[in-house]
Amino acid sequence: MSDDFILDTDDLRRRMEGAMANLRTEFASLRTGRASASMLEPVMVDAYGSMTPINQVGTVNVPEPRMVTVNVWDKGLVGKVEKAIRESGLGINPQLNGTIIMLPIPELNEERRRELSKVAGQYAEHARVAVRNVRRDGMDQIKKAKADGMSEDDQKFWETEVQEITDEMIKAVDAALETKQAEIMQV
Repeated sequence: MSDDFILDTDDLRRRMEGAMANLRTEFASLRTGRASASMLEPVMVDAYGSMTPINQVGTVNVPEPRMVTVNVWDKGLVGKVEKAIRESGLGINPQLNGTIIMLPIPELNEERRRELSKVAGQYAEHARVAVRNVRRDGMDQIKKAKADGMSEDDQKFWETEVQEITDEMIKAVDAALETKQAEIMQV
C-alpha cells in the first residue's frame, strides 16, 4: 500500500509560491521614494459601516513620479479616506482638492531608508517562515507514510524533493529582498 504514496509536490510548491506572492504584495506597499498605486493597497477605509480597501472607494492614479492621487467617488467619504491615509503609517501627508486627494511623496532621508530596509527584512523573514512551515507539512506527510510502511529509499527521495523546492523558494525570497533593499537605498 505504501508503494502508492505520492507526495503532492505541486501543492507544496503552490503554497510556497503563495508565501512569495504575499511577500511581493508587502514589498509593494513599502515606500521607496517613487510613487506607486500599490503602496495604498494596505490602507483600509471605514466606509458604509465596514473596513474597505481604498481602491474600492476611489480611483488611485500616479500622474507623476512623486505624486499619487485618489479620486474619491462619494463626497461623503473624502474625510474618512484622508484620515485613513494619514493614520496608515505611510508617512504621507494628504492634500485635499475637492474629491481628489493628492499625496505628494517626499524624498526619503537616510534614516528612513534604513528603517524601511529593516521592515523589508522582516517581511522576507515572515515569508521564509511560511515556506518552512509548508516544508514541515510535507515532511510530516512523509513521516506518516513512513510509519505506514514506506521504504527508507522512498522516504529519502521525497525528503530530498521537498528540500529542493524549499531551497529554491528561500533563494527566491532572498533575491527579492536584495532587490527591494537596493531599490530602497537608491537615492
